[in-house]
Amino acid sequence: MVLDMATILAAIILVVLAALVLLGASRRRDHRAVGLSKEARLRDKTNPSLLVEDEALTGREFELAALETRNDEEVEIVETVPPEPFVAPDPMTVGISRRQFFNRGITGMMGLSIAGFGGASLAFLWPQGVSGFGSKIKVGNIPEILAEIKANNGFLYKPEGRMWLTAYPNGAVEKARNTYSSSEISGMASGVDQGFEAGVVALYQKCPHLGCRVPNCVSSQWFECPCHGSQYNQVGEKRGGPAPRGMDRFAVSVNDGVLTVNTGAIIQGPPIGTNTTGQEAEGPNCIGQSDH
Repeated sequence: MVLDMATILAAIILVVLAALVLLGASRRRDHRAVGLSKEARLRDKTNPSLLVEDEALTGREFELAALETRNDEEVEIVETVPPEPFVAPDPMTVGISRRQFFNRGITGMMGLSIAGFGGASLAFLWPQGVSGFGSKIKVGNIPEILAEIKANNGFLYKPEGRMWLTAYPNGAVEKARNTYSSSEISGMASGVDQGFEAGVVALYQKCPHLGCRVPNCVSSQWFECPCHGSQYNQVGEKRGGPAPRGMDRFAVSVNDGVLTVNTGAIIQGPPIGTNTTGQEAEGPNCIGQSDH
């Protein structure tokens, strides 16, 4: 029992000591919050705001003094700017829910996608000023073209139009009028009609058999296909091989002596047996003997 009383007494003493320590720490914290440290106050005793430790105000007292000072000061009333008139918000904007927002966003994106697709389709289908193969190519004056053909051993190749240009003899024109269409005759008969040395024929470079590009043979003065041996005379009429017809050709027109070739209008070549010029091989064949 004596031991229990001693224990209780010791605990009470410890509690009291702890309370005193906390109280002292709190007062020191208030003093530090109000002013400077003790060393700083000792260095500047002339500053009236620095009081000795026993005359210094506590933190709470300092706050009360500052509040009384503010209450005593006169408050200057500043005129305020009149408020802006109230504008009611758009009920459609305010009332948009999350579902409506996403629905409108999806609809807008779909509309933009359809508009873009429609614009691209119109741009693709709209006729444009194209050049090269598939368009009308102004080749040049017929006398100059005939000079180029002669300089290239009777065969002039134009890669931009994928075509061969060769001279058509004036003496074969009357026979050609009964065989070829007016779109072909325009160039072939230009020598007779306009007084040139010869006319001009524009041939598509592809073989009618399987589509190989047909080169010329300088020695025979024929076109000879290296793929399967089809052979054509200088104006594209079939002379041998497995091709089903003569070389296809382009529609041409002659205006003021200028030859224009429409590479977008391919005319099927003449049937087997057509030979308006009567030209035979003028030398050895490059592919082999023709099969008449």
